[in-house]
Amino acid sequence: MSIRAIVLAAGKGTRMKSDTAKVLHDVCGRPMLWYVLHAVRAAGVTEMYVVTNAELQARMDEFGATGILQEEQLGTGHAVRTALDAMKPDESGRVLIACGDMPLVDAGLFSAVLAAADGNSAMALVTARVSLPSNFGRIVRRDGSVERIVETRDASASELQIDEVNAGIYAFDEAALRDAVGRLRNDNAQKEYYLTDTVADLVRSGKRVAPVEISNPAHVIGINDRADLALARREMNIRLCAQHMRDGVTIVNPLSTSLEPELKIGRDTVIYPNTSIGRLSEIGERCAIGPNSHLSNARLGDEVTVNESSVFDSRAGDRTSIGPYARIRDDSQLAQDVRIGNFVEVKNSKLARGVKASHLTYLGDAEIGEETNIGAGTITCNYDGKRKNKTVIGRDVMIGSNTSLIAPITIGDGALTGAGSVVTKDVPAGQRVAGNPAKPLPNK
Repeated sequence: MSIRAIVLAAGKGTRMKSDTAKVLHDVCGRPMLWYVLHAVRAAGVTEMYVVTNAELQARMDEFGATGILQEEQLGTGHAVRTALDAMKPDESGRVLIACGDMPLVDAGLFSAVLAAADGNSAMALVTARVSLPSNFGRIVRRDGSVERIVETRDASASELQIDEVNAGIYAFDEAALRDAVGRLRNDNAQKEYYLTDTVADLVRSGKRVAPVEISNPAHVIGINDRADLALARREMNIRLCAQHMRDGVTIVNPLSTSLEPELKIGRDTVIYPNTSIGRLSEIGERCAIGPNSHLSNARLGDEVTVNESSVFDSRAGDRTSIGPYARIRDDSQLAQDVRIGNFVEVKNSKLARGVKASHLTYLGDAEIGEETNIGAGTITCNYDGKRKNKTVIGRDVMIGSNTSLIAPITIGDGALTGAGSVVTKDVPAGQRVAGNPAKPLPNK
């Protein structure tokens, strides 16, 4: 028996007032559709079909699901029928149906509704109790059993007083679903084919529909506009912070900390306020990140400090200190015990163990050896107007304050540049130079 999923994601999201498909809008660093598919996979479903519009269809490869284009959008029932027509029938299978604009639904709820659609039930659906008035379809019961769903536009005055609503998550016996969808009609206020009409159809056929009531309706409310999107981001971020705090990370103020999924953060690391961490960053143990810091695709070792600084697409080894007001970017690699101080920018550079650049420095396209000290105001002048050039500095070098290194250039081990030097030629190991242009100083 197969368990497959159909995710409804073809809606244009008119109320988002955007040129971007609704399910592609970002929630904590991922499109909202990503969360739905991630939860569906975690519930044990391996074969997923997404009903798409033209924009979304072009991007389906990145989601690892099969896209099915719904050229005409004639309602949820039509969307499911379109998907079923593209799927090879499995009369003994089950089908999970979810909405692509519900990123807060977790794998546990999908698993629960699948379990409820067992041999005794042709269908299971998720319901929620909400405050009225509500625009969601009402669950109409008879003698305690689900009898039908009535959409708001078609509901009577008494039906509008029902506070149990349809959450839009279903699991079906596939054979029963195919039969019921084939009988849908569009004789309603919106002239659409409602998937919800399958409930009454199945009940009339003598089949059971099992309700799964969720305790927190906020988790199943779909996103329709930017205000809903902001609420979803806040809730998702709270979940992400809570997960890491339960795993031994201290987050001083979760309300001012922004995280993304799939981060790795080691035990006893402290994240201070106004900090953002994203794009699969990995942070070791006993680190101190923030306040006012931004990490994106950062790989940090143990006991690293990032204070009021940014680390993009770069690495830093154990016990390295960055900031305040520093910027590390473009595949820079900092080894252990490196010290990057205030107003220092490191771009596409490799700094070996113990390198220090404490103040007001730009290191671009550079390779710097162990225990070298870079004086305040130093610049690697890596761009000649046509190309970026490399600066190589050896180990145990002293670069004086306000030195300009005109790349391509090599400074040998143990060399020294005087303050204010403009170095235009290679400096041999152990040599001392100063001036503009820099020239060798006499030996002591």
